[in-house]
Amino acid sequence: MGASLGDLRGRRRKRRPMAEINVTPLVDVMLVLLIIFMVTAPMMTSGVNVDLPKTDAAPVNTDTKPITVSIRSNGDLYLGDEPVSQDQLVDQLRAAAQNDSEHRIFVRGDQHIDYGRVMQIMGQITSGGFTHVALLAQQPPGH
Repeated sequence: MGASLGDLRGRRRKRRPMAEINVTPLVDVMLVLLIIFMVTAPMMTSGVNVDLPKTDAAPVNTDTKPITVSIRSNGDLYLGDEPVSQDQLVDQLRAAAQNDSEHRIFVRGDQHIDYGRVMQIMGQITSGGFTHVALLAQQPPGH
């Protein structure tokens, strides 16, 4: 009976469970896990050394050499190394591509030629049914 009122209050505080959750350690752990996954995810996508089996199947993309259409500074058109007229360009391309509309075609235009002329030739090629037409440019020195 000699317990004072202050001692009883102190015991109650010690025995009462906490009603709130401290989320700071949880957030810290989640941020560390996020950083770990961000660092390791690109490493997981890299290839693993695998000894692949050999096969006799033909490769999917068999056109190894693209067709090159060149436009000189005076406006002359060339299909590969051969001169060609603008009217005959699509027909000659079809013959060179063996009627394969997905054959790659590279357009090379002289840097001093009008950009509209290059786009006109590219439009003529795509309207002829070819779907893989690309412009070529020369890399600057040092790259």
